[in-house]
Amino acid sequence: MAEARYRTGTVAVIGRPNVGKSTLVNALVGARVSIVSPKAQTTRHRLLGIATSPEGQLLLVDTPGIHRVEKRAINRYMNRAARGALDGVDAALLVIEAGRWTDEDDLALAALKGANVPTVLVLNKVDRVKDKATLLPFIARHAKDAGFASVHPLSALKRKGLEALTADLLALLPESAPHYEPDEITDRSQRFLAAELLREQLMLRLGDEVPYSATVAIDSFVEEGAMFRIAATIWVEREGQKAIVVGKAGEGIKQIARAARENMERLFGCKVFLETWCRVREGWADDVAALRQFGYDDP
Repeated sequence: MAEARYRTGTVAVIGRPNVGKSTLVNALVGARVSIVSPKAQTTRHRLLGIATSPEGQLLLVDTPGIHRVEKRAINRYMNRAARGALDGVDAALLVIEAGRWTDEDDLALAALKGANVPTVLVLNKVDRVKDKATLLPFIARHAKDAGFASVHPLSALKRKGLEALTADLLALLPESAPHYEPDEITDRSQRFLAAELLREQLMLRLGDEVPYSATVAIDSFVEEGAMFRIAATIWVEREGQKAIVVGKAGEGIKQIARAARENMERLFGCKVFLETWCRVREGWADDVAALRQFGYDDP
């Protein structure tokens, strides 16, 4: 038998909001490189997760969810970021929710057809489907004309079905030496990851409105021996939102910062001193100049 050759390539992870793309990327990488929450559109930026194995290296491009409503500049940015992730990739993953197909899944599929790259269909959250017998007709209905390279029902959250998916993805990639060292898990800086971990707590701890009107900017990130000293600002659009973030006697922002700091220490492997403020910039999410200032650059 011919010796198996090492394979390395880029895989775009595409789908509508809240289907578990970031959870899947984290599961394949084996580390939390993308933030997650139960809220749709938690992911706002493209992010590379690096999954290295003895057989190959998957360069997984996590993307914002493709969605139909583009009321604000930030929504248009996220859709461009998702579609732009398909440029120059070797393969793609279309992630859907097992047993459920929406018009936004159609949008994601249309973007993939235009990219003309081999695509694997992932039916995520299969553990939530009580009657597994319904999955076969569901797959047949939605996969028969799409030309998917393979179809994988799995649970990213429970890490079920990942080995078979990894093997099929590697088979689609070119023979190549790894592009990153084995211990690298993302191309993003620690500064970026710190901002995301703080924003994750806003998504997890606040109601439905405020997290979508909030973003995080890292004002300073300094390494002092075995400690990171980080200063961050949570930006919101209205004074009422600031009051919600700060909370009574400042307890809200203290709890948000404490949880974010603990996650930073786990990810970075060192002590973190985190100072956090909340400030108002009206209409930032619909202001192109503000978006660029806060790191939402045009892809």
